[in-house]
Amino acid sequence: MKKVLIKYWLLIIYGILFYQFRLYAQLPSDSIEWSELEDFVLVKKKAGTTKLSGPEIGFRINQTELFRAACCNLGESFTTNPSVDVSYNDASTGSKQIKLLGLSGNYVQLLTETMPNFRGAARPFALRYVPGPWMKSISVSKGSSTVKNGFESMSGQIDVEYLKPQDPEGLVLNAYFDSNVKLEANADANFHVSPTLNTEVLGHFEDRFYNHDANHDGFTDMPDIRQFNFQNRWNLFTPSYIMHAGIGLINEKSLAGQLESHHVNEDLYKITMKTQRYEAYMKHAFIIDKEKNSNIAWMTNGSYHYLDALYGLRGYDVKEWNAYSQLMFETDFNEQNNFSSGISYNYDFLGQNVLSDPSIISPNKIHDRENTFGAYLQYTWKLQEKLTLMGGIRADWSSLYKWFVTPRFNIRYTPIQFLNIRASVGKGYRTVFPWAEYNYLLASSRALVVENLNQEASWNYGFNVDYTIPINAESIKLSAEYYYTHFDRQVIVDYETPYILTIGNLKGKSFSHTFQVEINYESSFGLSATAAWRLNDVKTTYQGKLLEKPLTSKWKGLFTVSYSTPMDIWQFDLTLQLNGKGRMPAPYLMENGEWSWDKNFPTYPILNFQATRWFRHFSIYVGAENITNYRQKNPIIGSADPWGPDFDSTLVWGPIDGIMVYAGVRFNFGKL
Repeated sequence: MKKVLIKYWLLIIYGILFYQFRLYAQLPSDSIEWSELEDFVLVKKKAGTTKLSGPEIGFRINQTELFRAACCNLGESFTTNPSVDVSYNDASTGSKQIKLLGLSGNYVQLLTETMPNFRGAARPFALRYVPGPWMKSISVSKGSSTVKNGFESMSGQIDVEYLKPQDPEGLVLNAYFDSNVKLEANADANFHVSPTLNTEVLGHFEDRFYNHDANHDGFTDMPDIRQFNFQNRWNLFTPSYIMHAGIGLINEKSLAGQLESHHVNEDLYKITMKTQRYEAYMKHAFIIDKEKNSNIAWMTNGSYHYLDALYGLRGYDVKEWNAYSQLMFETDFNEQNNFSSGISYNYDFLGQNVLSDPSIISPNKIHDRENTFGAYLQYTWKLQEKLTLMGGIRADWSSLYKWFVTPRFNIRYTPIQFLNIRASVGKGYRTVFPWAEYNYLLASSRALVVENLNQEASWNYGFNVDYTIPINAESIKLSAEYYYTHFDRQVIVDYETPYILTIGNLKGKSFSHTFQVEINYESSFGLSATAAWRLNDVKTTYQGKLLEKPLTSKWKGLFTVSYSTPMDIWQFDLTLQLNGKGRMPAPYLMENGEWSWDKNFPTYPILNFQATRWFRHFSIYVGAENITNYRQKNPIIGSADPWGPDFDSTLVWGPIDGIMVYAGVRFNFGKL
């Protein structure tokens, strides 16, 4: 009895001594679970990644997961995720793309708060237009998803949720600095003007102060990017009406290319990019019957995107306008039946110009505008927690391609507790604006050939099964999934001919098979771990031959572990990626008599680590990326003579920069 009392008092003393370090004021509110037991309050962090609750196959990443790495922007937010890959498009502009189900990021529909965004010329650089500290969560739907958001989801959807004006009032600041001499600063200020009206100001600045050339090829390893990013967001809430609205602007300058210190008295090959972007959005919801979730909603957004780019002697500039609007109705007939319908309109206009170059061959007129009108119906039937069926169909009319129909179907079945089976099938379409989406290909001496392009069309089939094994307060989650995508029509980039790049229509078969297994462990004492393995079989027809898609890893392995000390004072995160080998485009003999590259690229590792120290109103984090210091040896072909015929910076398959060490601090001042 005496020993029990001693333990009891020691526990009370421990709690009093560390009371000042209670972290619920610092942790994001959507990442906390609260439990009350008489006079005690237990605070528990939610899992950083959770499955989507409906019939769609996918997951949601919250701030708990985002804080596990230095998520400077959207492109760096998937480091600990086995499903989404992020890679460079080229070795000079800093352009990145998401890969999902083994396919290019062009086939992933990018949304911000359920509205399509970052289209056309913004697409190659969109991942750096969303600062990491601005994000509340990221929802990823794999394969066929809802028809509500349009027809462009071919391999999946990524929907970014920003921080909300109605979040707790206060000021949050974030500062970041790394060994590549990159500085970032972010601010989030919330003001509750009245009980029903809230506003928020988001600010972002980044700059790189030094040019690196770790592989000594005379070119910068990464561009010098200076970006200013700003948003002002508003929220109005009443029992019968909800409004969200906001404006944003981005001003960015990027400089890359040859370094003067390596090439004295020579004409330097420079890549300069100037970007200005302005956008605005509104969302209105009118509540008809709260009990039946009946509402009418109208949401719209618009953007103007200006890009002026120069790649050596090749230039590209564009003034792009986009407008999107959707009117929708949704209601629950009862607990089992949900119905939604809507109409939408999308307008794209690209006033673009490609600097005259005899090595660029394209049709006399490449389409530069499109009006699309659409309507959809979607019905969801739910049988308690056992079975959910969601079917939808939409019809759209395009000023370029006339009528086309998009059917999609999703099912979720839970035969026993802790076991979920999901399946999906659906079609997707996409209009390609070649110069806007592939302008980074101009960073090459290859002749560019652009054909008259068709609308892309594909079918996607998906199957997922996950099972949770509860062990007291701990759990083990097992998951396996398979996806098959095949293209009826596709626009491909053909690297297979020496000295020529062709953007043209598919002539033959093109498909992707993806199989993934994953195991997750969550403990009650601060330890969580994930291990996953994925196999990609992606093939496309090039010049009459069905070949593996170049620059695509055949497999990927991932292991990540996170540990938080009691009361979340310290947090440690370690992530190891193994990226499998893949095929390179057909090599050829260059003018110097050497082969341009090997037939295949090798398997390579990436190891990241971060440590975070949490306090009541701030946290400090330090870490390192690519600790193995693995780099693609020659990401720029023919770098010694960029004006010669062999120069090409578009064949990137691995890391460009080596090990990078960073540090940052987050302040949460609370209500001012």
